[in-house]
Amino acid sequence: MAIRLTRTVSFRAVHRLYRSEWTDAENRARFGWTAEAPGHAHVYRCAVTITGSVDEQLAMVMDLAALDQLLGAEVVSRYDGRHLNHDVPELAGILPTCEALARDVFRRVAPRLPSGVRLVRVEVAEDATLSADCTGDP
Repeated sequence: MAIRLTRTVSFRAVHRLYRSEWTDAENRARFGWTAEAPGHAHVYRCAVTITGSVDEQLAMVMDLAALDQLLGAEVVSRYDGRHLNHDVPELAGILPTCEALARDVFRRVAPRLPSGVRLVRVEVAEDATLSADCTGDP
């Protein structure tokens, strides 16, 4: 029987919606106040959902301590306290939206899961009104 498990972590980061090849006026027209330097902060919430069979010995889909360690390395340590436009090389040249973050987290976490455990979904929320899901589907 397959079970889904979701673990949520949070991190604080700054981002700015700004395209360097556009003028300040073009950026302001497209992104409004979110284009203003130096950027603005969010306390992001990242929920990662995995699925697999329950290990009868542990009564878990995956050892929770191992999942926490993985999310600490690939999400919290990577983004917490950072300016996403400048401090995260994987996001260089793209707008650091919650969609981009969800896709980046999915690409980092999926291959690091143990055999028999599959990543189903990554949700990244900037706040209570805006979030993006990545399911890894094209």
